[in-house]
Amino acid sequence: MKKVNCFRCKHFRTTWNPAFPRACEAYGFKTKEMPSAFVLKSTGTECLQFAEKNQKEKNVQGGNPSIIDYRL
Repeated sequence: MKKVNCFRCKHFRTTWNPAFPRACEAYGFKTKEMPSAFVLKSTGTECLQFAEKNQKEKNVQGGNPSIIDYRL
C-alpha cells in the first residue's frame, strides 16, 4: 500500500485551533501532526479511510480567465 497523502483526501480538514490544526472527519479527531501519521502510530496500520478528492480539471491555458488579466 502506498503512503497516504492527507492533503489529497476528502476527509482531511484544517481547523482554527492552533493546538490541533489538522482534522480527519472519517475518524473524528483533531491532531497537531498529519492524521495519517497519527493513525499509523495509534493502530500500526495505514489509514483505511483514505478517499481521493474529486479534483476539478484545470485550464490548460494557465488559469481561470477574468475580466482583468494582469500578466507581467
